[in-house]
Amino acid sequence: MKLNDLQPNEGSRKSRKRVGRGISAGQGKTAGKGTKGQSSRSGAGGNLYRQGGNLPFFRRLPFIRGEGFTPPNRVVYSEVTVDKLERFEAGSVVDRQALAELKLINNVKKPVVILGAGELKEALKVRVDRVTAGARRVIEAAGGTVEEPNQTAE
Repeated sequence: MKLNDLQPNEGSRKSRKRVGRGISAGQGKTAGKGTKGQSSRSGAGGNLYRQGGNLPFFRRLPFIRGEGFTPPNRVVYSEVTVDKLERFEAGSVVDRQALAELKLINNVKKPVVILGAGELKEALKVRVDRVTAGARRVIEAAGGTVEEPNQTAE
């Protein structure tokens, strides 16, 4: 036996159906697509934009503009700069409630981040969700302390 003698088993390979090649081929005229209608036309199906009244696939995807898209579960912080903390008296506790009373934040439910822009003279006890490294330096240089619920080094 030689390589050129090798053949597939009888009946294991089926020749493809050549549609639309005349009446004697068995699939002539309508080529197995029936008569008339959308599915008998060329290019039928495969158009992702038209889905028979449903919202098209592309419109169901999130809008992607520029660089990436906005994640749905992002954390939006209420931002307060260090220089705004000058309104507090020395030794007072700065938390969400205290910031809301002085109208420094609008929503008490949103987490608060202290940003390091500005100077601070009084020693304050800061208890917020997040403090940037620069803000921590300014607060501790003034003699204050920083407490975060999840102490993560930045």
